[in-house]
Amino acid sequence: MRASASPRIIDPRQFRGGLPARAPNRTGKRGRVLAQWNARKRIVASEDLPSEHRLKRSLGWPHLVALGVGAIVGTGILTLIGVGADKAGPAVILSFAIAGVICACAALAYAEMATMIPASGSAYTYTYVVIGELLAWIVGWSLILEYSLVVSAVAVGWSGYAAPLLQAWAGVPMSLMQGPELGGIVNLPAIFIIAVVAGLLIAGTRESATLNAILVVVKIVALIVFVAVALPYFDAANFEPFAPFGFDKQMSADGVERGVMAAAAIIFFAFYGFDAIATAAEEAKNPGRDLSIGIVGSMVACVAIYMAVAAAAIGALAYTRFANSPEPLALILRELGQPAAATYLAASAVIALPTVILAFFYGQSRIFFVMARDGLLPRGLARVSARGNPVRITLFTAILVAILAGFIPLADLAALANAGTLTAFAAVAVCMLIMRRRAPDAERTFRTPMPWVVGLIAILGCAYLFYSLPAKTQHYFLIAQVVGLAIYFLYGSRRSVAAGEG
Repeated sequence: MRASASPRIIDPRQFRGGLPARAPNRTGKRGRVLAQWNARKRIVASEDLPSEHRLKRSLGWPHLVALGVGAIVGTGILTLIGVGADKAGPAVILSFAIAGVICACAALAYAEMATMIPASGSAYTYTYVVIGELLAWIVGWSLILEYSLVVSAVAVGWSGYAAPLLQAWAGVPMSLMQGPELGGIVNLPAIFIIAVVAGLLIAGTRESATLNAILVVVKIVALIVFVAVALPYFDAANFEPFAPFGFDKQMSADGVERGVMAAAAIIFFAFYGFDAIATAAEEAKNPGRDLSIGIVGSMVACVAIYMAVAAAAIGALAYTRFANSPEPLALILRELGQPAAATYLAASAVIALPTVILAFFYGQSRIFFVMARDGLLPRGLARVSARGNPVRITLFTAILVAILAGFIPLADLAALANAGTLTAFAAVAVCMLIMRRRAPDAERTFRTPMPWVVGLIAILGCAYLFYSLPAKTQHYFLIAQVVGLAIYFLYGSRRSVAAGEG
């Protein structure tokens, strides 16, 4: 990739005390390899990129807040609250609080880095600029894993609400609406909703963001209705015993890992989504202002929503009666004798859960796009259409996530997605602390308060949540990273733009 004459760049060498964009020249093969791994990306201003690699600036901060709320409030609270209750009992509320604090710290680090380096690519780009190519690939591969699995998991969660309605209203057999783990053939509703969202993104970023904002309102109203209907049935006895499985991860008699932290490691899935906002940097009208408002604003709103819904759910019905249900909130309302409210909630979920799919699908396609533009993936995937949308990478992403959604269970998808996210969140916090040390006087439109406290909470919290994930998830994640490194060494390291600039 070569920009036009006199390009404006964000170069790590401009920061006081910064290292050169490439490691010092060394002789021999080993020296060249080390130089490649340490190559640091220079960010070319979007207006100086070739037209086929340039994204259109069309999003304001209201679009970004709606994108964040749309991504965060979704499968986590509508579906995974049942999985979390099965692992922690009533203490799932504490699990939500712990996951929320760690995510909030990561969100503050994201806000600072996103305004310092207002370029698409999120944690992948920050790591590339601040640390180097090899670690950037690992983070980028983790983000690909995260977003692919999140889109698939939310599509499966959406299907959990849509399937009963489709069976009741249209007589569609359940064998075509559930994956093999539930005795079905393939989860066709999940594949269908992925195709619809892919079509929206291909139609246009601003158009899909505007529709997303409308659907976010539908979803929030549905959750308000749930709290209003469930609160009159609140019974404090449902919170006893509060933590039947203890705090730390432990194996229960039925072979399932349970505890407050085990639940937090899974429902952590419920809080992230703000990182998808960072991938919109090149499409934000005023990135220095809009990104920080979008990231921090969406997190504050969602923490308040989650705590209210979780308290109302646990208080209204004993957790054992909705644990592991694919539609726990609708189930709670039916058990309370409120079938009309349950149908309204389920219908609202069917209408509004695609906002989560849209936000993460958007983020996934942009991560793929930027990595392809950097040469680490085939550069032909980084071409945009006449309307400024990356159609090729969107179609490629749709095929990948549709296969995952059609055949893999929700809990497995969510757990493995969390592993990738925790890696990316920790990397962003590390980048923020490095830049605070390397370039303390660099311009920062948003500054994280108490950066060393916030950064260390994010890093150590993510590490503890990763430890609290199921052992098989940790093993699958390591296998996925080995596959990713093989792709990097066989393809990406030979064709990256940063290597060519050396």
